[in-house]
Amino acid sequence: MENENIPTILTEVKAGVLSIKLNRPRLINSINEEMHLQLSEALKIAEQDESVRCVLISGTGRGFCAGQDLNDRSSVINVGGVPDLGYSLETYYNPLIRRLTTLPKPVICAVHGVAAGAGLSLALAGDIVLASRNTTFIQAFCRIGLTPDAGGSWFLPHKIGHARAMGMAMLGDKISAEQALEWGMIWQVFEPKELEEKAWEIAQRLATQPTVSLACIKKSTYAAATNTLDQQLELERDLQRQCGHTEDFQEGIRAFMEKREPQFKGK
Repeated sequence: MENENIPTILTEVKAGVLSIKLNRPRLINSINEEMHLQLSEALKIAEQDESVRCVLISGTGRGFCAGQDLNDRSSVINVGGVPDLGYSLETYYNPLIRRLTTLPKPVICAVHGVAAGAGLSLALAGDIVLASRNTTFIQAFCRIGLTPDAGGSWFLPHKIGHARAMGMAMLGDKISAEQALEWGMIWQVFEPKELEEKAWEIAQRLATQPTVSLACIKKSTYAAATNTLDQQLELERDLQRQCGHTEDFQEGIRAFMEKREPQFKGK
């Protein structure tokens, strides 16, 4: 049995980066109700602590996340003897994905080993997804008679196209890190021993960038998936106006004119 005293995630704030490590290594970090609750608390730090300017999500043990813990019944209610799986989505997964994708700070997911099912969806909710060369990505829902959730049916078509997303979802085949990179599912691939260090370097770099600018980039990029060109042009106008009112914009201009590196404060 799992030791209930061991936290399901490990968190640390350092150099402007909130590190969140999924920590159920014996079960390849499969997600249970307690992990959802602890993730929710961790994201409060990201949302409320101004010193946090980037979030880095990774996993302990031999894999990033194997998806939902199928032995965890606490997140499922029964209606007339039939499990209501939609309850878990509405209560836990959907709020989690919405918070990650609307967080006005960059989110990096550093994936190793395996990202399957809801674990794949969690990885793809990152703004920048990194992977070790030995990683496999699996849209595994069809293997147990389910349909992709936690945003999986939205992320994949937008990232890799209809045909590839349909093939992954209907066949449940493993996709290598190299294939995921070629398809545009992820940003970069590293050797396994390098992933943690490289992910941390990128996170620290983002934590020193103009945070409001990055938030606007994130918002406009997500909006582009459903906006018309006219709507996107109007959004760009509004977001550029917002960026133009920041201290970081003024610092960026000064640094450019003075031929030096800018010192952004995230304001």
